[in-house]
Amino acid sequence: MFGNDAEFILSIHRSHASELQADAAQDRLARSLPRRHPRGWLSRQHHARITDARR
Repeated sequence: MFGNDAEFILSIHRSHASELQADAAQDRLARSLPRRHPRGWLSRQHHARITDARR
């Protein structure tokens, strides 16, 4: 399959580089999407109590 060690090492490097690029693309996508937080009546009330205690 590989004629010499240099071709083997280069193929490993290319596959690793493509994995890193895929991971970076996935991270960029995750950062671009808004995070989902359930905002119900109880979560808003709890958040108000925490901010009032810090004042």
